[in-house]
Amino acid sequence: MKAILLYNPRSGKGRIERHLDAIVEIFRQSEIEIRPKLLDFDKDPFEGDEDVELVVICGGDGSINYVVNTMLRRGISPTLGVIPAGTANDFALALGMSRRHLRAARQIAQGSVRSVDCGIVNGNAFVNVLSFGVLTTTSQQATDREKHLVGKLAYIRIGTRDLLTMHSIPLVARINGEEFSTEAAMFLAFNGRSAGQFRLAPEAKVDDGLLDVLILRYDNMAKTCWSMMQYLVGGHPEAVHYIRTDKIELLCPYSERTDIDGQPGPDFPLSIECLPGALKIRC
Repeated sequence: MKAILLYNPRSGKGRIERHLDAIVEIFRQSEIEIRPKLLDFDKDPFEGDEDVELVVICGGDGSINYVVNTMLRRGISPTLGVIPAGTANDFALALGMSRRHLRAARQIAQGSVRSVDCGIVNGNAFVNVLSFGVLTTTSQQATDREKHLVGKLAYIRIGTRDLLTMHSIPLVARINGEEFSTEAAMFLAFNGRSAGQFRLAPEAKVDDGLLDVLILRYDNMAKTCWSMMQYLVGGHPEAVHYIRTDKIELLCPYSERTDIDGQPGPDFPLSIECLPGALKIRC
């Protein structure tokens, strides 16, 4: 089996490089010869490795997103493994991966292959979540230096600023032939279960062929924040719409910033769907 270990040295405060030799040895003991390869977001990670059978990604959701989108463009489908080494690691946790690097490596080396879903929006893949609105673009706004130095505190700083600039986003949504309009403060379409380790889609599964859509209706700043807090602690406020669907289309007259797995997402209008069993994951 030809295998590569793609690692992002900027993920997880740069700790992953210290464990590379131990990770390689874990795979060798399972008779998998794996070669470490630096993940450069300006280069094709599969250049020279087009025939690779197993790709283990050491990084966060953004690293996984980059690799999966490259696979989509190339039309290749190697088996993937994920060693969580980012700040939140939401997709890895949805897969049941250990937060500890060496334990996660053992899970992959000794595990079996399962098929999991992948989201796609305007031709761009997302493994965990597509989002826009208040608090949803904090990851792409935080610099790598901030993430390394203060981790989640960087998200809190940017999130506080987002709350102060919360605004209404007029949406027209089309689901299963039906159309409705709403004024949203936040929108999330989950393949995974959480964002920033907040379990916002507790019913979601990565292999059910559906996306779990969460829409927070905007009333005013105080009411919207209260509805958000109620939902976070397990309440069911009327302002939160929870929808499970395999496809949704969104129209918006504004140029609203979108986010896919912590990376800049596409512009409106948005055509969002679930690709059932599109990814092979070893875990």
